[in-house]
Amino acid sequence: QVQVVESGGGLVQTGGSLRLSCAASGSIFRASAMGWYRQAPGKQRELVATITSGGSTNYGDSVKGRFTISGDNAKRTVYLQMNNLKPEDTAVYYCNMFLTNSRVYWGQGTQVTVSS
Repeated sequence: QVQVVESGGGLVQTGGSLRLSCAASGSIFRASAMGWYRQAPGKQRELVATITSGGSTNYGDSVKGRFTISGDNAKRTVYLQMNNLKPEDTAVYYCNMFLTNSRVYWGQGTQVTVSS
């Protein structure tokens, strides 16, 4: 079975940076696409960023110009570099992976808190 684990979350002040990491283990399949989503208390889960095996990236409007997604599809690892963090970025960040077995996997989430 596939296990997806995120790390790198924490508490940071406004304007600071964090780098989130995610890795999927227990699968022989590479990732067709990988991404990050987030959910703040009382709000719906929203897209943060995605990256395909071809390197195409997509970002949510609220993070464009501040966040950068990168990763290795064969190794099933994905990263999210978050710069110039704002209080509204506070949320639980979830890693998502779409593998070449046509199945989607989610991590348990890592908390990011940005203080003003």
